Amino acid sequence: MECDVAVLGGGPAGYTAAIRAAQLGGKVVCIEQEPALGGTCLRVGCIPTKAWVQTAHALHDARETFAKLGVAVSEPQLDFTRAAAWKDGVVEQMTGGVAGLLQANGVEWIRGTGRFTSPTTIAVEGGEGVTFRSAVVATGAHPIRPPIPGLDAPRCVDSSGLLAQTEVPRRLVVLGGGIIGCEFASIFAHFGSEVTIVEMLPTLIPQEDADAAKELRKAFTRRGITMHLEKQCTGIDDLGDHLVVHYGDGESVETDLMLVAVGRAPNVSGLGLDEIGVPTDPRAGIATDDHMRTVIPTIFAAGDVAGRWQLAHTAFREGEIAAENAMGHDTALGTPAVPRPIYTDPEIAGVGLTEAEARERYGDAVAVGVFPWVANARATMSGSTTGWVKSIHETTYGELLGLIIVGPHATDLIEVGVVAIDAEATVEVVADGIAPHPTLSEAIKEAGLVALGRAIHLPPKRR
Repeated sequence: MECDVAVLGGGPAGYTAAIRAAQLGGKVVCIEQEPALGGTCLRVGCIPTKAWVQTAHALHDARETFAKLGVAVSEPQLDFTRAAAWKDGVVEQMTGGVAGLLQANGVEWIRGTGRFTSPTTIAVEGGEGVTFRSAVVATGAHPIRPPIPGLDAPRCVDSSGLLAQTEVPRRLVVLGGGIIGCEFASIFAHFGSEVTIVEMLPTLIPQEDADAAKELRKAFTRRGITMHLEKQCTGIDDLGDHLVVHYGDGESVETDLMLVAVGRAPNVSGLGLDEIGVPTDPRAGIATDDHMRTVIPTIFAAGDVAGRWQLAHTAFREGEIAAENAMGHDTALGTPAVPRPIYTDPEIAGVGLTEAEARERYGDAVAVGVFPWVANARATMSGSTTGWVKSIHETTYGELLGLIIVGPHATDLIEVGVVAIDAEATVEVVADGIAPHPTLSEAIKEAGLVALGRAIHLPPKRR
């Protein structure tokens, strides 16, 4: 089979690249080995996880919020079978939607495992080979399994294995306090599990703003989630009906299930890329330039396998860029403002620089404003006042450098910061804009006013 663009992988980067190349008039094929399109995100990642997040939010509201609002309900009970069915239904709808989009755009889906045999050909296991003018590698990533004795026990699962559970574990140990680990810890704490996090670094979500990490730790402590920070897992004993997880200096905890969430590595093995002259790295993936092009001009890479970020929303954009350049256009990635959503309770989201990064880069020429949700009318009336909004800007020109949000709908609100930072807006643009009242979005404007020393809805700081 001959085509203009062959896309290897049907996840966020892959199906986006396929659709965009077809929009530009190309004959496109998408090679995907899984029985459904959508990649990790739609099948066993973002979408099913966040479907369970909605269930967890509903339980939280029924237990803690409804009574505040004058709505009397009996003690809520989790029907895990129905929650799992809801999750699976959402996944089926989303993956089916992607298949429909490819068909509507004239993209042919080849089901099978692809391997490059030359800079212009891909062999498909059990199917017809593909000859292309350009190709986009979008094979995603997989969970890492560190070399810890006993970690091969059946009760030690990755995120896919946890999503496949048919009952809620009474006790759950989460190995890793990063984004994936914290999201599942938050979900299963609401589901009723006794959750313990073991993290080798001194903080949760270590790459996020330090104040946000502290806020999350406080919230987890209030919710009864046990955290063992600066502790390294040294081994696991499988006793058949439960596990004993060893960590630190002779410490241990018993658990019914263990989630291994210590990171993900790009899927580069078995693709045939090294043999045709495209170097791959098991940790860094495939090196690309600002046009998502590899060292071979006919081959591009996008998404997790390209090694820049491991986020579905960055994969979408990289897929677009790869497709446009594969079709002969000239589009560069540049340095976009990348949102960092974390679907814990409370939600956390950031974009741009953290406060520490801003001070490292700009020194004393940095101003920060923090506006707490307790001073926001919409948050107060909804009963969700944990957290705050933090605005970060440099004081020479006033350019907005970062926005950090902890609290209700943080992952939705962060888009304001994305647009502002991409537009190189000043903090005055954000602070002087007219925000609708009463809304959560007002807190972003208010944080800017605090940073400028012009707070309206907070008392002035004592000198």
